[in-house]
Amino acid sequence: MNSVNDEKTHPNVTHPEELINKEFKGIYKFNYWLAVRITNGVGTMWCAYVFFILDLFMLPPVIKSNSVMIWVTYIAQTVLQLVLLPIIMVGQNVIQSQNEAKADSDHKTLTYLATLQDEQMRELKNQTEMLIKLEELTKNK
Repeated sequence: MNSVNDEKTHPNVTHPEELINKEFKGIYKFNYWLAVRITNGVGTMWCAYVFFILDLFMLPPVIKSNSVMIWVTYIAQTVLQLVLLPIIMVGQNVIQSQNEAKADSDHKTLTYLATLQDEQMRELKNQTEMLIKLEELTKNK
């Protein structure tokens, strides 16, 4: 008999990680591997720091140019794309890890509740059987 405190799977509850298809074959496997490695590399604050330093090297010629078009291009192409992109990716990673923790917690709660409900249903079935037997005994007297 499964106890409510056991951390086991329940046939009616699927963990969110089980829904993700991680099986890739051939070139798709390589593409997935490469995309994950690049994303994990670019989505770090260290990458943002490196891009910020690169961005600072581009700043002196922009200041000397006195051109609005060069400033717009500098802000759009270097600041927004190079510096903010890794920072946004770091934020997304933080949010994703929070969502995964919540999904795991929700899964444990659902598994607990489903197991508890199964135990309650077994108990009700046993009580019903006992009541039927008691009713039969009282009729026979």
